Formats: sequence, structure tokens, C-alpha cells
Amino acid sequence: MIAQTIQLALAPVFVLVAIGNILNLLAGRLGRVVDRARVLQVKYKETQGAEHDEVVREIRSVDQRIAMINRAMLLLVVSALMIGLTVLSIFLTTYYWADLGWLDGLFFLLALSLLMVALVTFLSEARLASSTLRIPAELLESHRKL
Repeated sequence: MIAQTIQLALAPVFVLVAIGNILNLLAGRLGRVVDRARVLQVKYKETQGAEHDEVVREIRSVDQRIAMINRAMLLLVVSALMIGLTVLSIFLTTYYWADLGWLDGLFFLLALSLLMVALVTFLSEARLASSTLRIPAELLESHRKL
């Protein structure tokens, strides 16, 4: 009976591992974005005119990205907590022969829903990052055949 319960609890634990990997990825992204924000804060004080306007635009974008990454991380942590509750509920159902199967399903459904919202938030942040990080046309030298 215990072995079957452990086997049943393994599927949610694999999702938990995936969530941990995504959190690690987001933490790395957040670190890089925060580093860029610090560089921009120095540039903000040193620029004027059109260059200053460009720095302000990028600061706004970086601020949005930080908020989106933090939101995705929060959603992932709550999703991980729901996975933990799923595993706990599976064990409680087994040991106390309670009819809590619906609770297992509810926690797991909530966990997956939060995971999906976090992934959509991450995708939005990645799209925002790529839309603001364009290579200037003059560097592409499109007029030249190589």
C-alpha cells in the first residue's frame, strides 16, 4: 500500500522538479535584468536629449520585465505549494482511507493552472525583451552584399 502511494505521488513530484527548473531559469533572467537596470540608472544621470529619452524607454521596459518575472516566480511558487498539498493529500487519503480523491485533483488542477499562467507570463516577458532589444539598422549594413 505504501509503495503504491509513493508511486502515485511521483507524478506530481516530477512537476515539482520542472517548476524548480523554471524558477532557476527565471532567477537567472531576473539577475541579468536587475544588472541592466543598474547600468541604466547610471546612464540616466549622464545622458541628455534623444539619448536620455532612449535610456528612459529602456528603463521602463526593464521595470516591466522585472515585474513580469516576479509575477511568474510568485505563480510558480504557489503552484509548487499546490503540488506539495497534492502529495500530502494523496498520503492522507491512503493512510486515513478518507475520500479525499477530489481534493487531490483540485490541488493538482490548481497547480497546473498556476503553472500555465506563469508560463504565459514568462512568454510575455521574453517577447517584451526581444521586442526592445533590436540591433540598430546601421550595424546590420543591409545595403552591403556579403
